[in-house]
Amino acid sequence: MNEELLVTSGTLLVAWPDLMDPNFMHSVVAVCQHSEDGAYGLVTNQRTTFTVRDLLPDHPLLGKSSFPVHLGGPVDHSTMQFLHRVPKEIPGGLCLDGELWLGGELEAMARFACGDASEASRSLRVFLGYSGWGAGQLEDELKGGTWLPAASTREAIFGEEGEPAWRSVIRTVGPEGFDDLPPEVSWN
Repeated sequence: MNEELLVTSGTLLVAWPDLMDPNFMHSVVAVCQHSEDGAYGLVTNQRTTFTVRDLLPDHPLLGKSSFPVHLGGPVDHSTMQFLHRVPKEIPGGLCLDGELWLGGELEAMARFACGDASEASRSLRVFLGYSGWGAGQLEDELKGGTWLPAASTREAIFGEEGEPAWRSVIRTVGPEGFDDLPPEVSWN
């Protein structure tokens, strides 16, 4: 395998307009790890109806919090993870790209999430589940046109939700009007 991977930790993957898989249609995925053994990431723009209170009802702070939870992907919905951009407030995380961290100290994350709600929503995302690819699978999907790699931005990860977030990211990598294409031509 090529030593330099096209997609590295912190890269965003934006779904092509014609991706019909309901798990990833109009999704943006933050890549957390990519090696010759496979890849793993978190869908950043699919908010669930859950809050951290639903996931950790017995936690002294999070058990009272309505901080939102996003669906990180279709794999293992028994795991909670988080991405953030505040390593001083949430130490112990794994730096993905110099500006984005995966995980960290749970108690520090709880204090941050339950503090200034506006700052927390702009700097922290909590996820249930994740997205995973086996060895060579992501490379095949990239070659086949399932995903477009894009540069990571704070807005793309911590900003808009749903389809508007997808449209914002795909505009940075696709030709003009690309974001207006329907997933299925028959929808025209």
